[in-house]
Amino acid sequence: MSSADAAGKEAAGFCAELVRTHDFTRYVSTLFVPAEPRRALVALYAFNVEISRVHEQVSQPLPGEMRLQWWTDMLAGTGHGGVEGNPVAAELMLAIRNWRLPVERLSRLIDEHQFDLYNDPMPTMAALEGYINDTSSALFSLGAGIAGRPSEAVEHLARHAGLAHGMAQVIAALPLDASRRQLFVPQQLLESHGCGIEEVFAGKQTPKLRAALDQLLGEARGHLKTAFALLADVEPQVRPVFLPLALVERDLKRMSRADNDPFVPQMTSRFRTLWTLWLMSRSRLFGT
Repeated sequence: MSSADAAGKEAAGFCAELVRTHDFTRYVSTLFVPAEPRRALVALYAFNVEISRVHEQVSQPLPGEMRLQWWTDMLAGTGHGGVEGNPVAAELMLAIRNWRLPVERLSRLIDEHQFDLYNDPMPTMAALEGYINDTSSALFSLGAGIAGRPSEAVEHLARHAGLAHGMAQVIAALPLDASRRQLFVPQQLLESHGCGIEEVFAGKQTPKLRAALDQLLGEARGHLKTAFALLADVEPQVRPVFLPLALVERDLKRMSRADNDPFVPQMTSRFRTLWTLWLMSRSRLFGT
């Protein structure tokens, strides 16, 4: 094995461990695709982990902006130095070359995550949908483009899958976001139910907040239903990319229960995640 091959294998292993640690659901979904596209999928998901975790690794917006700018410059080819010292960047650039990933869409994903660095509230449902479309939906679309051929059907599916996944994540992250005085639940949605931002930051469920969250849950369920209906329109080899929807379905059912407290963090064992995704992979929805 040449030194270049050894370095590539090490970088691929680093990305796999990063995704396994921080995005276990997507890591498991890659196990249902062949080895060649799997490496590129892992690189894409590792990139997403790096970008989405920037706000957790900085205490002020400026260092976060600088980290995101490094990735933007790297994609634009204007960065200083090579990417060899960063295994995620090296693997991502390999995936871009081999699978012709659209750099512009990767750059938009970075741009959207700049919102995470500040404490400005998400203003409207339209703003939330735009954020999700360029993050969660984009990730489904890019992944599907690696696993199969891009198409209008894939884009339609990815949009609804991403919206369902993203909205579920917004609600799941509510305990942590509220503790940091961050608000991804649209302010407009809260105010339409008479709920103020400080009620959310207080970390206690109220009837008004519950009504707002129920509306958001209804939106997510609608997108999930549409996504499941659209799975039949895409190639079988693309469908494993959408296996995380099995966890979305489970989480939305739990969140919709009357006794569910949105401010109590929920932990899911890795075994249960594996079992849920395996069962879904064997279902009629994901079958050939």
